Amino acid sequence: MLNNTEDILEKFAKRVIQQSRTRLTKGKMNVDKKLYNSLKYNLKVYPTAFMLQFLMEDYGKFVDEGVRGTKSSAKAPNSKFRYKESSNLVGLEAATGVFGKWAKKKGFRLRDAKGKFAKGTYKRMGFILAQSIKKKGIKATHFFSRSFEQTYDKLPKELIDAYRLDLEEFLTSSTSGN
Repeated sequence: MLNNTEDILEKFAKRVIQQSRTRLTKGKMNVDKKLYNSLKYNLKVYPTAFMLQFLMEDYGKFVDEGVRGTKSSAKAPNSKFRYKESSNLVGLEAATGVFGKWAKKKGFRLRDAKGKFAKGTYKRMGFILAQSIKKKGIKATHFFSRSFEQTYDKLPKELIDAYRLDLEEFLTSSTSGN
């Protein structure tokens, strides 16, 4: 019954995903495309209702909203996420590996006193980056939330019009059968 409404919601979801991906790319937050490729939606339409879900990698919410650091909240002052001073060493070591891989992809390496590339550079660079991020936090990018809000602002009139068409079609089909 809700064919027109379904079409509008489908277009809405596709626009949100497309704009979010564009923001990730333009913001240079797309090193391995893992978050980019994980952006999806799930739309279910029932006779009298609908459900729309947006899906992404778990860490996408931290990239979108940012994380306040242990020493500064300047990068994400309104974020509900925050690093704690007592964060466990296991988490820092895991982050060291992630940031080490990122440094390798970006080509960041440390040099020794003679100007030569030092051994174990990426792991050390990962540790330095992980410590810095823990202290300073992660800047909020709003790659998803901004895309959603801007697209949502355009949605109400389109959705009302589509729902009106669906209702008219329903009333026409149910009265013509008499």
